Amino acid sequence: MKLTILRTELNEAVQNVSKAVSARSTIPILSGIKIDVSDRGVTLTASDTDISIQHFIPLESASKTVVKVERPGSVVLPAKFFVEIVKKLPHEEVNLEVGERFQTLIHSGATEIQLVGLDPEEFPVLPILEEDRVFSIPGDLLRSMIRQTVFAVTTNESTPILTGVLWSLQEGVFKFVATDRHRLATCKTNIDTDPGLKFAGVVISGKTLNELSKIIPDQNTLVDIVVADNQVLFKLGEVLFFSRMLDGAYPDTSKIIPSQFKTELVLNTKSLSDAIDRAYLLSREEKTNIVRLLTTDDGNIEINSSSSELGRVQEHLDVTDLTGEPLRIAFNSKYMLDVLKVVDSEQLYIGFNGAMSPIIFKPRDHDNSLHLILPYRTTN
Repeated sequence: MKLTILRTELNEAVQNVSKAVSARSTIPILSGIKIDVSDRGVTLTASDTDISIQHFIPLESASKTVVKVERPGSVVLPAKFFVEIVKKLPHEEVNLEVGERFQTLIHSGATEIQLVGLDPEEFPVLPILEEDRVFSIPGDLLRSMIRQTVFAVTTNESTPILTGVLWSLQEGVFKFVATDRHRLATCKTNIDTDPGLKFAGVVISGKTLNELSKIIPDQNTLVDIVVADNQVLFKLGEVLFFSRMLDGAYPDTSKIIPSQFKTELVLNTKSLSDAIDRAYLLSREEKTNIVRLLTTDDGNIEINSSSSELGRVQEHLDVTDLTGEPLRIAFNSKYMLDVLKVVDSEQLYIGFNGAMSPIIFKPRDHDNSLHLILPYRTTN
């Protein structure tokens, strides 16, 4: 294998695929990046068996020669070093040559590096998926849906299914659901697709979705999504991103979302976020993150938190609208802040059903997302 390639294109591909390399893999070959060179271009692949990412670099791009192939071939190079090396090479042109027993010579400008490569035949073959369930979604919309929900997955591996986000597609409505049993995040959008295309019960790891979000292009390009039996494939231009689905049945969360509320309020999202953020400064010192919210006689709300060592924070907020019964409720301010960071509306609706019922958050100007957190039972 022998080729010359532009460093910027190689670096972009290496950065993308390296997100699938496991730092703790017990299988040595999976700690590497596979490089396949053909007369069409260069393909880089990495996998940790749960996710696999492949990035193809064509010979030419935008009328510019990117790759010159002298001799096709394949090699697997150790990702930890290869990623750093490519990033720091001094010259725009990089020469790679693989010799006997996969010894690889990397040459750029006055720099010459030798790496011990591995046999590419040992690298796992990527799955071939049936593409009978395929739809497209704008990249920025997909990234937004991930951001609106992925924070609510659990990090507790004792309930693996809840470390993922539940996906469904019914009658053109694409929906995400995430919960850690203390909070819930949902987001949905209408997509233009075949009316007969539908699925439910697809659960994808939150960690995987975070990695996917990082490589979705900034420009508003379409992402093609292929849903197969136990894998989902994302096609992002020259990048293929394979993800294994999580096994298990996701709990039915629809029954915990109330439709009627005893107290309802509408207020400015940023004002609430800033107030909770200040209250959180003290509440986190108590390790409980507890903040209290109560309605006042003048039709507004008070937010307060305290620390036995530091003192007390008290905020008064004007509300746009307040109806229903007087309210006094305590909640995890960190959970509340997580919601407020992703609300994409200037005005926020919050619904309450008393001190021990779920708190519901919805943007005022659309119904595409809904968030829920459970309150705390307190003695005062």
